[in-house]
Amino acid sequence: MSTTELIYLIEPADPAQDSIRNTIGGRPILPAGMDWPVCHCGLGMIFFFQLDIPDDVADFGGDHLLVFQCPKHNDACFPPPTPRLPARYWDQPPPPNQLPFWRIILGRGGEAHPDADPHLRPRPLALCRSAEMPDQRGKGMRAFKLSGVPSWAQDPERYQCACGTDLKFLCQVPEDFEFETLAGQEEQPGWYSADNYALFLGNEIYLLACPAHCHPAAVWPVNQN
Repeated sequence: MSTTELIYLIEPADPAQDSIRNTIGGRPILPAGMDWPVCHCGLGMIFFFQLDIPDDVADFGGDHLLVFQCPKHNDACFPPPTPRLPARYWDQPPPPNQLPFWRIILGRGGEAHPDADPHLRPRPLALCRSAEMPDQRGKGMRAFKLSGVPSWAQDPERYQCACGTDLKFLCQVPEDFEFETLAGQEEQPGWYSADNYALFLGNEIYLLACPAHCHPAAVWPVNQN
C-alpha cells in the first residue's frame, strides 16, 4: 500500500524576491576550499542551480545542492554496467560514459563565490512543502522537486556508491526543463534554442546521492526519457 511522501516542489520565484541560496544561476555557494568546477575539456562549467535542502528531508537535510554542467559538452549520462559505482565515479564515470562533463555537489557551509555565472539569467527559486502519493507502479509525481519518489520515465534504476552505501533519491528535474540564458549566449550543443539551456540534453533527471556523505560530489545523475 502506498504511503504519502514528503516533497518540496521547486518553482522559479518572483525576480524581486531576494535569495542567494536557492537560485538558478547567480553566485554558487561552494564548500570551503572548493573551486568553481572545470570540465575535462578545460572550460569552466555552467552553474545551473543551487538549493538549501530543508532540515526535514531525510538523510540530506541541511545540505546545500549545486548542479553544474559544461557549456560545450551536453550529453546524456548513460547507465553503468553494474549497480556498484566505481571509485571516484564523479571524476571517472563508468562506461559507456567517457569523461565527466558535469559536477553535482552536496556541501555545507561556504560563502557565495565572488563571480556570478556568465551564461544563465539569475532567478530565485522557491521551495513549497507538499506531499505526493506514489501511483500503483510506485512512481511519484513528475515535477521539479526535492525528496519523494522518482517518476521514472522508464524502469527504476538503483545504484550503490563506491563506499558501499545505497544511493538515495534526492532531486528530480523534469524533461525539457529550460534555464533562461543571458543575452548574447551561443546556442547550446544538442539543444534547440539560443534563449535557454538544458541539462543532459533535456532528459528527465533523477539525482541519486550518497547518504553517507563520503564525498561532496558523490551524486549520480540518472537520465531517462
